This record gives sequence, C-alpha cells and structure tokens, in this order.
Amino acid sequence: MRTALFRILKREEREPKEKEKREKVETPQKSIGLIIDGPNILRKEFGIKLENIKEALEKIGKIRVAKVVLNQYAPQGLIEAVVNQGFEPIIVAGDTDVRIAIEAMELIYNSDIEVIALATRDADFLPIINEAKRKGKETVVIGVEPGFSIALQNAADYVIKMEGKSYQSEGYEE
Repeated sequence: MRTALFRILKREEREPKEKEKREKVETPQKSIGLIIDGPNILRKEFGIKLENIKEALEKIGKIRVAKVVLNQYAPQGLIEAVVNQGFEPIIVAGDTDVRIAIEAMELIYNSDIEVIALATRDADFLPIINEAKRKGKETVVIGVEPGFSIALQNAADYVIKMEGKSYQSEGYEE
C-alpha cells in the first residue's frame, strides 16, 4: 500500500467534505506556475522526488509551468530526471536565487497563472510570496525539514511539507 509523502496545510478552515466534493466538480482547476529551487530541495539527504511534488500540487490545480533552477554543479542524471518528469531545467552559473526570483516575477505577471508555487526552504523568497499575493495570486510553498522557513510558511496560502527520508533509515550518519 502506497502512503502519501506529503501533507497539504491550508490556512483557512476547511468546509465539510460533502460541500468540498461538490465544489471540486463545479470549480475549474486552477493553473499553477511552479518553480523549484533545485540546490535547496533536490538534495540526496532529503530524497524528495519530482513526481511527489507534482502529485501534491495536482490536489490544488493543474501545473501549467514547471521549472527547476539548478546550478552548474548539478549532476547530469538530475538534469535528465528533471526533463523526464516534464519540467524545464534552468542551469545557472553561481547562485540560483536571482534566477528563481526572475522566473517567479514572470509567473506573477502572467495572467494565465492563478497560483504561484515555490519549492524552497529559503526565507529569502518571502518578498516573492508577498508580491504574488499583492497581485491577487494564490501562493504555495513546498519544503522539507530541517530548515523550512516558518516566515515563508506563514505567508503562503498553502504549505506542502514533503516527508524527506530519514538519515538513520537510509544508512546515513550525521
């Protein structure tokens, strides 16, 4: 039996399940623009898989734009995995934060995108979440512990906490 590797937490109180089912049928799916901070999220010690991120977001809407920002040290196997999952890899020389901010701003000002999703643990992207909300976009942050910014979680409309693999269970030592 397969268990979910994520939890979606919505800030507002949930409606009764019967009403939720009716609304799901009546409401068209929201279009999502996703940007993944590769060096921050796609680390071996976390064991996060792109398909798990996609699966979690499909409960909120339909992913229309999916990009993974990686630095020049990303292994070829990771780049291939990104492409095979239908994501667009963006390779950056040096720090990835500026490119992530640029890509996010493009999505914020894209009228076809209703939801901005950022997969990162980094509080540096709090202004991006705030700008998206100011422009009327719903926001999702996707992260993993340790180091998942509380400020980022509190600012977003949705928080998806991915369940990373345990160091002890995988034979890693601290």
